[in-house]
Amino acid sequence: MSDALINGLAGAGGGIIAQLITYPLQTVNTRQQTDRDPKKNNKSLGTFQQMCQVVKHEGWERLYGGLTPSLVGTATSQGVYYYFYQIFRNRAEAAALEKKMLGNGDGSVGMFSSLIVAALSGCVNVLLTNPIWLVVTRMQTHKKESKRTIPDPRLSDATEQKLLSTVEPHAYGTSHVIQEVYDESGVLGFWKGVLPTLVMVSNPSIQFMLYETLLAKLKKRSASNTVSALQIFLLGAIAKLGATVVTYPLLVVKARLQARQVKNGDKRHHYKGTRDAILKMIRYEGFNGFYKGMGTKIVQSVLAAAVLFMVKEELVTQTRFLLGKNVPNTLKP
Repeated sequence: MSDALINGLAGAGGGIIAQLITYPLQTVNTRQQTDRDPKKNNKSLGTFQQMCQVVKHEGWERLYGGLTPSLVGTATSQGVYYYFYQIFRNRAEAAALEKKMLGNGDGSVGMFSSLIVAALSGCVNVLLTNPIWLVVTRMQTHKKESKRTIPDPRLSDATEQKLLSTVEPHAYGTSHVIQEVYDESGVLGFWKGVLPTLVMVSNPSIQFMLYETLLAKLKKRSASNTVSALQIFLLGAIAKLGATVVTYPLLVVKARLQARQVKNGDKRHHYKGTRDAILKMIRYEGFNGFYKGMGTKIVQSVLAAAVLFMVKEELVTQTRFLLGKNVPNTLKP
């Protein structure tokens, strides 16, 4: 088994575990990102309160809406990413050693090379898995809704809201979402939001650049050239925190484009493309709209990344041990 395949499978396993642990936070965050009512800014609920509201009005299952395609997407995405990342990383390391033999450099992969490696891996990953994440976004933002389109003036706002929250929606499984997207925009509709998502490869690029740089420095300080699982956990958290803060606005734009849009409704809520979405968000919501749900995202993504890195590295270590591969471990035994 190649080292790239080992890393790919380990990344998929780590991603699934991280996704299962943090999925309710991801669902709430996606809803926060796609909330297009600027009047709610001053009275928005906190993450925990919003989770309670979802459970109260829609049931526990809505916190896990789209979990099945999300797990498929996570396994595929992490597997593809780590597989190609290791391939590109091996080539970068070989090039660095070749330069060292020619008297140029110390044989290590620099920060810029790490950034390029992560970016290339991210682009391959995005192009292959964007349709899966579009389906997940649709299912996460699907809410129970009333079939009545005309409000009843005889009912108070509280009564109206209570009635709205108790109406069951039609079935909305994976196959329904796929059919809906295809009916709206055809095959190309599954790549909605791909442009900001491609730009978003800077997120894992920045994340891995920070992670690899911090890991290399930590290993140099270690007498045995190894680091503990706890240190890997903290490094993953720090790297993801830095990357998320920088790229969060792009994540919001991507979520807006992938969520269901009512074409006959308010034109402020219908986006024709990336540029149109950005301009309308600035005009009707201000720059605060680009940071909706950022607190929830930081908690969710940092926790998920930390778990993923820790589990992935442990799986790689144990797999190499079982296969008898003489590859240096990154974790202490």
